[in-house]
Amino acid sequence: MTLLEVVSVRPTYHQYAYTFGGRRPLVTVRPGTIVELSTEDCFGGSVRGIDDLPSAVCTFPYLNPVTGPIAVEGAEPGDTLAVHFVDITPARDWGISSTFPHFGALTATPTTAMLHAPLEERVWVYDLDVAAGVCRFRARKSDFTVELPLDPMHGTVGVAPAGGETLMSITPGAHGGNMDTPEMRAGTTAYFGVNVAGGMLSIGDGHARQGEGEVCGTAVEAAMRTVIVVDLIKGGAPASPRLENDEYLLTTGSARPLEDAFRISQRDLVDWAADLLDLELLDAYQLVSQAGLAPAANVCDTNYTMVGKLPKAVLGRHRAYEGRHDHLRAVAAAYLAER
Repeated sequence: MTLLEVVSVRPTYHQYAYTFGGRRPLVTVRPGTIVELSTEDCFGGSVRGIDDLPSAVCTFPYLNPVTGPIAVEGAEPGDTLAVHFVDITPARDWGISSTFPHFGALTATPTTAMLHAPLEERVWVYDLDVAAGVCRFRARKSDFTVELPLDPMHGTVGVAPAGGETLMSITPGAHGGNMDTPEMRAGTTAYFGVNVAGGMLSIGDGHARQGEGEVCGTAVEAAMRTVIVVDLIKGGAPASPRLENDEYLLTTGSARPLEDAFRISQRDLVDWAADLLDLELLDAYQLVSQAGLAPAANVCDTNYTMVGKLPKAVLGRHRAYEGRHDHLRAVAAAYLAER
């Protein structure tokens, strides 16, 4: 039997955080530790039916609670925190989505002023069937229904920002945060640059599923039971969060306007390819231009987030972070086999 170090983090209501930075750790773990944690949905569990309008039952700025921070022993500025998602499972049999008067990609916002009337605030309740692997959409103004595949992920994952800064959990940036990329699912390893001692990892904003872009501003928001492996790589901190799964290397960029988020993610993908393959910069630029993908993560948050994807098939024998993703995947498999 493999000896695995497992730590449980189940915060009480008053232990949830709403910022990255400015918080003491809930727990400190050693590199390689498996962490079993629970997260609340972005509404803090207050929206439970179609009559629970977020503006009436939620209190700003107490939205998008995150579980953490989790400090990692030995993590110092300039290091890289590796977070492998072992399992993400909805904790309840329902999820919530909504529209807001001044939030989302296709409506006026405080920074995109328009003359048209604000959108209606409306709530949709999804039935989540984990055993069947589906969530059920029901239209509010007709009898239309459809089953959509469950694809659980976390919209908000990150570390404490640099320079002693404190950022609201709804804000994505170089520290991670509310990036809202569907790529942050089980089987993915995320890499974050450490800015403060311990790294201070926090996770929240579970989505039972989400389309690319999170166009209306909310996914199928759900509380989650999540298992991660947290590891430490000395040095090599990426400028923005990076991800890796079995098929792709992925980079992120969070900024406004959207094209700058695109540029940040693509520039880092070019740099990563150049480093891994020992390519001159323009050769790496050419490779990424022909082999890369660029899905939108979110086009609704305080900053937008874009993702760059490069198929690992082009890497040949080369491995990112000396094969750390494969190692953590093996640790995850051992945990799942013993559970």
